[in-house]
Amino acid sequence: MSTKPIVGFSASPQPTTFIVNVIHAQPGKQDEAFAVIQDVVHYVAERKEGFLWSTLARSSDGQTVVNVEAIEDAGNIEEFFSDPVFLEKFRRLDTVSKSEFHTYTVDDLVVPKRVAD
Repeated sequence: MSTKPIVGFSASPQPTTFIVNVIHAQPGKQDEAFAVIQDVVHYVAERKEGFLWSTLARSSDGQTVVNVEAIEDAGNIEEFFSDPVFLEKFRRLDTVSKSEFHTYTVDDLVVPKRVAD
C-alpha cells in the first residue's frame, strides 16, 4: 500500500509555523537522544492532524540533535502536550539530554536566484 504525501514545498512563503527543538545530549547519549525525539515525532506524525513534516538531524560533533518541525498552527503545540502518551515520550528526553524548543512563523522564503549566462 502506498501513501500520497500530504504536503509539498512552494516557492513563496506559506503561513506555516515551525517548532525547532534543540536537544543537548549528555556525553555519549546523542544516538539515544535522537531515538527518543524520533519516536516522539513519528508518534505525532501518525496521529495529529496539525503535523505537516519534520526533519531530524544529528550534529557532527556528537553533542546535539535538532528537530525542525512544521505544523499548521501554534495551537497545535497545546494539543500535542495535552496527549499523555506524547508527554510521556517527550519527557524521556530529560533522561538523556537538556532540550529547548521555540516556535517560529515563516516571514520570508529565500531560494536560489542564479543569473543566466
